[in-house]
Amino acid sequence: MPALSRFLRYFLAVGRLGSIRRAADELNVSASAIDRQILNVEATLGMPLFERLPTGLRLTAAGEIMMAAGGKWQKNLADVIAQIEDLRGLKRGHVEIAVIDALAKGYIPAVIQSVQGKYPGISVGARVLENDLARQATARGEVDFGIFFDPQSYRDLAVRAFVDVVLGFVTPSGHPFGAKREARFSACSGSKLIVPAKPLAVYEQISVLEGTTGVVMEKAVSSDNIQMITSLVLQGVGIGILTSLDVITEVRRGLLSFTRISDPILRPMTLGLCTASARTPSYAAAMMLQEIENGFSQLSYPLSIEGPTGP
Repeated sequence: MPALSRFLRYFLAVGRLGSIRRAADELNVSASAIDRQILNVEATLGMPLFERLPTGLRLTAAGEIMMAAGGKWQKNLADVIAQIEDLRGLKRGHVEIAVIDALAKGYIPAVIQSVQGKYPGISVGARVLENDLARQATARGEVDFGIFFDPQSYRDLAVRAFVDVVLGFVTPSGHPFGAKREARFSACSGSKLIVPAKPLAVYEQISVLEGTTGVVMEKAVSSDNIQMITSLVLQGVGIGILTSLDVITEVRRGLLSFTRISDPILRPMTLGLCTASARTPSYAAAMMLQEIENGFSQLSYPLSIEGPTGP
């Protein structure tokens, strides 16, 4: 990225590293040049941006404000550069995305591979976050777009595409329970279960089912990691409870079976592909958004073993 503001580049590095010397080494400039730039701006503002401590530099309240503004400036500059390159007809740029854990395999990696195969100049930053953190990063414009559950009630988000995802029992292929397409929650009574823990989005749905049905679950294992739950089911430790999205790859490969929980109290969860309402995607981000939108429907329930796993 071109250094359109030398001071901000120096300041952000010092703020992140807490040391002028380490910032100088990272940026390959002299420590005195960095110190001079910071002192000049502090004199202009009439207040310090850093506390000078024996152990290094710490941001003051004014420095925190400058740090937040500088981060936004960097992102805005990246967007401007991408738009200018669009005008020049360059298929280059950088795309930042936020997705929930269930999307760290299968469809999204396939889209990234497809986009980079067509446009090798586009780089991607893929953040795997908790559902609420993915929503927040998208709404704040920290990423170009995000994919997460239940976005429809947030005014600062624009939903580009959505699908319904349902809760169900997960069993290894060939397990007798997996022969059922649907079952009531009470069907798991007496079985060893592998269940999600906080902060996974499905934890609340399972808690509601427990409370309304009175079923006492025999929890063999609980975990806040979808891959761990999936692996334990494959090992035969017990019956898992996850969403159709969580095991879409394994079901389509014939490794696992998915049985929808059919209790009327349950409602499908909405998985949304979202951007910040106030933000216009760059050319590179728009291309990736289009790729994802084109095949987004394949993430919905019901799942088919022969279904595609990429765009």
